[in-house]
Amino acid sequence: MEKDKVFSKQIEKKFEFDQAVASVFDDMLNRSVPFYDEVRRLVISLILAEQKEGKKILDLGVSTAKFLLDLHSKMEVSMQLKGIDNSPAMLERAEQKCKAFGAAVDLELADMTEYDYRNEDIIVANYTLQFIRPMQRIELVKKLYEGLNSEGIFIFSEKVVFDDKRLDKEMIDIYYDYKKIQGYSEYEIAQKREALENVLIPFTIEENIRMCKEAGFVHINTVFQWANFVTFVAKK
Repeated sequence: MEKDKVFSKQIEKKFEFDQAVASVFDDMLNRSVPFYDEVRRLVISLILAEQKEGKKILDLGVSTAKFLLDLHSKMEVSMQLKGIDNSPAMLERAEQKCKAFGAAVDLELADMTEYDYRNEDIIVANYTLQFIRPMQRIELVKKLYEGLNSEGIFIFSEKVVFDDKRLDKEMIDIYYDYKKIQGYSEYEIAQKREALENVLIPFTIEENIRMCKEAGFVHINTVFQWANFVTFVAKK
């Protein structure tokens, strides 16, 4: 696994999922997202609890396919695994990995806001919605609801903000301390923060829940939280 050094030099553009990011993305996730492995295992366990022959699992923002490959390795029945992403660099990595592991995973280059969702059983979005503009995000979740089968499930993890500005600042500081422990310098942290400005736009927990309710979801719960990182489960 290549080590993430993307922000060790001065940035020249806003954050994007290009070849430079794709080449170190797995390391970036492991070191930038607190408890990423634990959350991934939790979501996989939730899916396995619902596993059934032929069930359709769709991963939005599949990136390098790490999540779907882990799910594939633990399935006890044959489910239909598919991942979509709008980054050719990410999909190239994903295709290489799926081929190496001999995993039957369908990958498609697509914009998740324009994708035709039909008869999906479980849709997963791991830290993906936060990169969609707010109004588009709300419309996307409505499309996801409509594209899910009855009793369909939408599982998503997001970085969040807090209404309490003092608490929000404290959470940000705690998170930056976490990144320093992971080996990132203050310069790298500042560079990435600048690159993500107006690219990653988080909602509050309440806004995420309201977005799901307004889309039609009946049951919305949080199943994991560490500081400003939360995992939600929304059911029709």
